[in-house]
Amino acid sequence: MEVINAVGRRKSSIARVYLKEGTGKIIINKKDIEKYFPSTILRYVVLQPLKQLDADGKYDIQANIFGGGFTGQSQALRLAIARALVKINADDKKALKDAGFLTRDSRKVERKKPGRPKARRRFQFSKR
Repeated sequence: MEVINAVGRRKSSIARVYLKEGTGKIIINKKDIEKYFPSTILRYVVLQPLKQLDADGKYDIQANIFGGGFTGQSQALRLAIARALVKINADDKKALKDAGFLTRDSRKVERKKPGRPKARRRFQFSKR
């Protein structure tokens, strides 16, 4: 089997994934997943598409992630892994789509507007 690549995005994070058959080793930015995502919740988010298809130890994953924070990076990686799994087997698309792993979450931080302290917040009104 050749190497399958896919891209996932979330907020300002971009994840490029290279997936091939193997033993289940996951390398992110040349670090092991336990070192890159020390939180178990973030590791759980990343592995959700693999657990959904019972493909935990079937694929080796090499990922390059940049931009954003930990949460955005983990969700971008989840989308990229799900897209790569669909490229391998198109029959898995329905299961991943029903679980919501193939939907790109396009929400971003709204920019700050002039004359306001934040994007929508206004300064406190003073009558006198």
